[in-house]
Amino acid sequence: MATFKDSDEVYAFLGELFRLLVADGELSAQFRAANTILRYDLRKPEAQITCKLLLAEPAQVDLGASALEPEVVMTMDADVAHRFWLGKLNVAIALARGQIKTQGPIAKVLPLASLVKPVVPRYQALLAAAGRPDLL
Repeated sequence: MATFKDSDEVYAFLGELFRLLVADGELSAQFRAANTILRYDLRKPEAQITCKLLLAEPAQVDLGASALEPEVVMTMDADVAHRFWLGKLNVAIALARGQIKTQGPIAKVLPLASLVKPVVPRYQALLAAAGRPDLL
């Protein structure tokens, strides 16, 4: 059974997580250090989250269709993204197994994997605050 019942749930949890992260003064600078525009193409359910993470510009997160042109596209099941941000998935192994597919310079986003530790408690708190302990 899929973690999220529809794209609205993906946006309510993963989309909201990204919006919180880019609004966080400390973490926003670290995410923007990727200096790229990144789009997550999620499946099961279908959803798109586009993140503008450029050094010289304010961060931006678009949920659904976006006018932003991504430099990097990461395609995966929404369950994979969920497990990643819970700290339960190794990105290198997921890439090797084909659970995550990338287009564009992956070197741009690999440093973001190091931000999982400070993000995990924020994602857990978001899920708990929404009354969704089943997703933890």
